[in-house]
Amino acid sequence: MVFYNLIPNDIHSLTLKTQIMNTRNKVLLGILGAAAAGVVIGLLIAPEKGSETRKKIKDTAGDWADNISGLWNKGKRMAEDGIEEARHRGRQAKNAAEEKVSNLKENFS
Repeated sequence: MVFYNLIPNDIHSLTLKTQIMNTRNKVLLGILGAAAAGVVIGLLIAPEKGSETRKKIKDTAGDWADNISGLWNKGKRMAEDGIEEARHRGRQAKNAAEEKVSNLKENFS
């Protein structure tokens, strides 16, 4: 899993990393879509009985649904982990800032 550290002066590189990730996802989805279309076309033009072809399509669709469900759950877990990591880092930053403020108050008192 990839986490981005947001540094105030580094907003442009964060935007660039996000754009690259979006492009990569688009390419991956395009490849998966083309593969799916190829499988469906292959099944439809195969020289088999219609009932056998329909059964294969049904079985393949069920397998894909299971795979997509697994990917969805994995993505959901990764997002939840990312949120928890962001919260943890936020708490750390808050505690560090409070400690610095406390030290400054002590130094000026």
